[in-house]
Amino acid sequence: MQDDLVARVTSNPKYQELKSKRHTFGWTLTLLMMIAYYGFILLVAFNKPLLASKIGSGVITLGMPLGIGVILFTIIITNIYVRRANSEFDDLTSQVIKAAAK
Repeated sequence: MQDDLVARVTSNPKYQELKSKRHTFGWTLTLLMMIAYYGFILLVAFNKPLLASKIGSGVITLGMPLGIGVILFTIIITNIYVRRANSEFDDLTSQVIKAAAK
C-alpha cells in the first residue's frame, strides 16, 4: 500500500512541478546568498583598505554598512522564500495530497 502511494505521488505532474520549482528557487537563493556572503568575506581578506575607507568625516567605514547589508540581504531572501513556500509551494503540496488521497 505504501509503495502504491509513493508511486501515485511521484507520478503526479503537480508533484513534479513542485519539486522543480522548489529546487530551482532554492538553488537560486542559495547562489545569491553565497555571492553576497563570500563576496564580503573576499573583500575582508583581499581588500581591507577599501572596507576601512571612511564614509564622510565620521568614524563609519565602508565595511560597516556592507556587513549590515549582508545581514539584511539574508533576512530579505529568507522572507522571500517563506512567503513563496507558504503560498505557491503549500498550494501545490495540497493539490498533490488531494490527488494522492483519491
